[in-house]
Amino acid sequence: MTEQPPILVTGASGYIALHVMRQLLDAGNAVRGTLRSLDREAELREVLGVSASSQQLEFVTADLTADAGWDAAVTGCALVVHTASPVPMSKPKHEDDLIVPAREGALRLLRAARAAGVRRVVMTSSVAAVGAGGQREEGRRYSEADWSNVDGDIDAYSKSKTLAERAAWEFVAGQPEDRRMELVTINPSLVLGPNLARDHSPSVEAVRKLLAREVPGCPRLGWSFVDVRDVAAAHVAALTAPEAAGHRYICSGGFHWMSDIADMLAGHLAPMGRKVPTRRLPDFVVRLVALFDPTVRMVASDLGRRSEFDTAAIRRDLGWEPRPIAQTVSDTADSLIAHGVA
Repeated sequence: MTEQPPILVTGASGYIALHVMRQLLDAGNAVRGTLRSLDREAELREVLGVSASSQQLEFVTADLTADAGWDAAVTGCALVVHTASPVPMSKPKHEDDLIVPAREGALRLLRAARAAGVRRVVMTSSVAAVGAGGQREEGRRYSEADWSNVDGDIDAYSKSKTLAERAAWEFVAGQPEDRRMELVTINPSLVLGPNLARDHSPSVEAVRKLLAREVPGCPRLGWSFVDVRDVAAAHVAALTAPEAAGHRYICSGGFHWMSDIADMLAGHLAPMGRKVPTRRLPDFVVRLVALFDPTVRMVASDLGRRSEFDTAAIRRDLGWEPRPIAQTVSDTADSLIAHGVA
């Protein structure tokens, strides 16, 4: 029997990456994951249910900020999932702290993948690369044809995701057409769902704050949400779907206000005797607090704004369907509680 080539997953300890790896392993694939160091290998093997003696899973070292390790990481791989990219818990001191590793890390991976003869790379981008930069319009529905305006009023994370994805598409477009490596990008909205490892993703911070009762109520803020397991499934499907090559895919469920999420949490947690703040905070109160709190100031301009995304392409080409948001919210809460985070 011919030995199965591994599928490379970068940033293997990450929130989305671990779910991608679990789904690939469950389907019988061999998986190779990159880590900045191998200190967490034993923990991640336990999380994924793969013993140290199993050849189905291996880990190698590679860092977005350095060339070392990437050639070895892609050797023998035909398919790559590139999830590695910095995600901040707070506003960075300088935007380049996010932009440089995101953009240069993507290019390091792509250069090594091209040299190794990789057939297809599926890259994790974000809707932050679709509708940010001061171009949000009430009632507008964004599609894959839209790009964030990096010259507009844009936060560092959104700018990093936009520039990294732009750089990836430009890199692939610059290759000879008859030998061009295939690229697919998955652009999730705000990701919720269970954490497989002990550390939690910044994307679940709103749920964590509600569980920990760190906020007095719910400001009129909202997001389009998507389950991390559905995001992983999109990545896995995009590895082999013939129609996917050369396309970006918005991966999103519906829009919900923070108060909607709080109400779902309250209903789920009531039998456990836990309460979450569900009262609505008036806009003027949030704006008043924003005068003194820089964290609140970052989101005050988004009060009352809705973001809607067109997901026709991912449903058509990848056969993708999101699970109910209530299930996602409940599973997120259960995971945070189980890990002692909230």
